Amino acid sequence: MNRFTALHGSEAGNAKLAPGWRLERITPASQLFGANGMQFGPDGRLYVAQAMGSQITAIDTATGALDHIASNGGPVTGPDDVAFDARGNLYATEVMSARVSRRRPDGRVDFVADDLPSANGVTVFNGRLFIDEHRPGGRMFELYPDSDRTPRLIAADLDGPNALAGGPDGKLYFPLVPRGEIWRVDPESGQLEKVADGLLFPTACKFTPAGELISPQAGNGEVAKIDPATGRWQVIARVRPGIDNLAIDRAGHLFLSHYVDGGVAEVSPDGSGRERVLVPPGWVGPWGIACDPSGTALVVDGLSLAALDARGRISHIGSPLDKSAPRFVRAVAPGAPGEILMTTARGDVLRYQMATGQTRLQAQKLGELKGLCAGSGDQVFAVRASDGAILAIDGSGHAQVLVSGLNHPTDVIGIGGALYVSEAGAGRVARIQDGAVTTAIGGLGNPRGLAYVDGRLHVLDRGRRAVLAQPVADGGECLAMAENLPVGAACPLDFAGGLSVDHRGGLLIAADGEGSVLRLDPA
Repeated sequence: MNRFTALHGSEAGNAKLAPGWRLERITPASQLFGANGMQFGPDGRLYVAQAMGSQITAIDTATGALDHIASNGGPVTGPDDVAFDARGNLYATEVMSARVSRRRPDGRVDFVADDLPSANGVTVFNGRLFIDEHRPGGRMFELYPDSDRTPRLIAADLDGPNALAGGPDGKLYFPLVPRGEIWRVDPESGQLEKVADGLLFPTACKFTPAGELISPQAGNGEVAKIDPATGRWQVIARVRPGIDNLAIDRAGHLFLSHYVDGGVAEVSPDGSGRERVLVPPGWVGPWGIACDPSGTALVVDGLSLAALDARGRISHIGSPLDKSAPRFVRAVAPGAPGEILMTTARGDVLRYQMATGQTRLQAQKLGELKGLCAGSGDQVFAVRASDGAILAIDGSGHAQVLVSGLNHPTDVIGIGGALYVSEAGAGRVARIQDGAVTTAIGGLGNPRGLAYVDGRLHVLDRGRRAVLAQPVADGGECLAMAENLPVGAACPLDFAGGLSVDHRGGLLIAADGEGSVLRLDPA
């Protein structure tokens, strides 16, 4: 059972295909929507937050059984870290909605604080609730969930604090991720003190039952044991990079989560790198996909970018910690052979060279960009969400607004001198030519990715969980090629795309619901 069928039932992912079409999984389905903060609950299970999937899952570490406590699409949005109090209340920092939620033992959910941008680390220490904000200029607060008291500021102007924990000395320990440092603070006076440095993107602090300070390093996959008195540290475990957090059970067993691929494992602390996998690595999404004639596709997978080769092998080539690769990619599209076009969260348009991994910046800071497509020469067309605009961007980076005011446009493709735009808010694919906007395909639920092959325009409709096709030349009937697809999961971020033509003329589908890549083609 994968994450989609666990929520929607065993029949949810059984696709219904049009006659003469076939569907195959290029990669297997995933169990989690990534893996972020972790904590053992009062019941002895390991609770894992999944920020990109708005989900919290409890794992029985003895059997590996998964139980989705806060399910995708529920009231808890974008949980990044979790903590429990003595009464069994679960607290979750909602990193993208700037608040802290509480799930009571009976399942009721309420919110205990808001206006906390990038709320991230959370811990209950000596019966008190503390959180911090993972951002430049981040703050640390004590919260009062059972009263109307205003959150008490403990520290401010912190450079990217993350998962925090209370130490045997009564102080709160936390990493400053970009600095590679571990700090502690007196929760009463706010006095700060650096404990250790020289780490490569430490993402959390936790203490073993014996009082030893442990911190994972996302940059190199190493776990460090730190002496708070001297600042010296030693490596006790080595796994793959991209560690998000760790948890330690009452027996001192060490568990690690990976934000890049959603893996969760028990790891031996003897430096051997031995792992007992509880959740195998998979996709966080995926949400966007674009294929090169070589057969390699680039996949937008939450905070990371991945390459999927023609044999179905995955390699992560970009993450928030990888400054040599594109970061925070929002959409991808085919460019010239050997080139993939990208938009980023900063509003940049990039050209990525598949052979070398080098990028060329074509335009920057154009706003909230979604999907894009290649025009003639160096021209690129891109969707801007803030004003519902379609931009024509020339080789020098100058952007011209072709049309604006579209209702939540997400993706764009050029066919025969016209542009086709998936307009999610209007439930249609719009056709733009000579400044006029008309409806090409109507009656859709949540249209996203667009692709053109064999004279037909294809659209991935996440609302109807279907891929539909319509002939472009004669505007013939729009028919469903595949329905009941495992797509359309709730995500705090709004990704475009999800459909691409591959090197063999089939359609690649980013199946964000179950966490897989599918291929649809005529049998």
